[in-house]
Amino acid sequence: MLTHPQNLSHAAGYQYAAGLLLAIGLYGSTYDIDFAEVRRSLKVVLVAVTVGVLVKASLIATVMVLAFDRPEYLVLGIAVAQIDPLSVAATQKSDRVSPRAKAILSVWAAFDDPMTVLLTLYFSALAVRYGAGPAGDGSAGDGSVVTDTATVFVDLLLNLGLFALVAALWWVAAAWLGSRGPARRPGARPAADVVALALVVALILFAAQDMMVLAVALTGLFVRLGRFGAGLETAVALAFLIASAVLGVVLASGEVFLREGLVLGASAFAAQLLVTLLISRLLVRPRLTWPDLAHLGFGQQNGITAILLALALEPRFPGTVGVVGPAIVTVNLLHHTFQWARVDRWRGDSSTAPEPQHAATATRQELKPEPG
Repeated sequence: MLTHPQNLSHAAGYQYAAGLLLAIGLYGSTYDIDFAEVRRSLKVVLVAVTVGVLVKASLIATVMVLAFDRPEYLVLGIAVAQIDPLSVAATQKSDRVSPRAKAILSVWAAFDDPMTVLLTLYFSALAVRYGAGPAGDGSAGDGSVVTDTATVFVDLLLNLGLFALVAALWWVAAAWLGSRGPARRPGARPAADVVALALVVALILFAAQDMMVLAVALTGLFVRLGRFGAGLETAVALAFLIASAVLGVVLASGEVFLREGLVLGASAFAAQLLVTLLISRLLVRPRLTWPDLAHLGFGQQNGITAILLALALEPRFPGTVGVVGPAIVTVNLLHHTFQWARVDRWRGDSSTAPEPQHAATATRQELKPEPG
């Protein structure tokens, strides 16, 4: 049956279509990011997508292994540790959250996706090699740990090389067309916009073949579409709808492990909050306001990336889709529940001992003149 997870993952054109959706979402999530905000929060973002992803994955995996005593659940922590860029791009609308917090979450969501893809491939190979796979003897692991590590670094270098090629082509084209670089006014040079669109489309079509998602995310920061940027929001929304449909197909097929999925989803959501608190306290200066902190801490969402990773892991770890599917739903329900409850309003301006930054950045709507 085609809708069985393993059959679906081997269907003609599925992997490429899924890679295409992911590439569109990644480019869309970095396209609107203010590069000045990225530079300002570069250290925070770098820690979030490296150390933060590892800490989140470790916390989630620890809970799953302790709760269910199954070593293969170590890999599930990585599969749901990322924040879905399609979901983030669709929900970055709060007027109480600063552009800085939105930029941090957008970059975090965009760049922890390629990080988790690389980590999942690496650690799943290690898990199989050391007997966590279905055979229990590590027989499915070929090569060595050194080979697995080298493969990850080669993939990383290929992504960076592809981005460097696109960036070089863009700078040459911009100079030839009379632009001083990619930081031009949107729509100021129609010919440059056409070149930018052609480069981005070619990159997405090529990168989708081998999941070279890091190159796409980096390109979104530097190559802007100018007058064609208006159509990008529609493309991202369409990709989000298709990803949701894929999730429905996955959940409607095969055995569902509801209890394990609920624990996995709740663990992922809690891990995002803990990592946000840790990073904000250690690295962010000036400190984030409560609405900004809530936006990041409760920003965990899962989508097409988690689906792809679950499908990729299913042959080696049977039942992965049945666990990750309910986990995705759990994470997103928790996210939207906290959004609906407006957690950014739980702490008012009259809270005890507010931080100076919080008082200074209160929204104008909340500041009312005293009577008389």
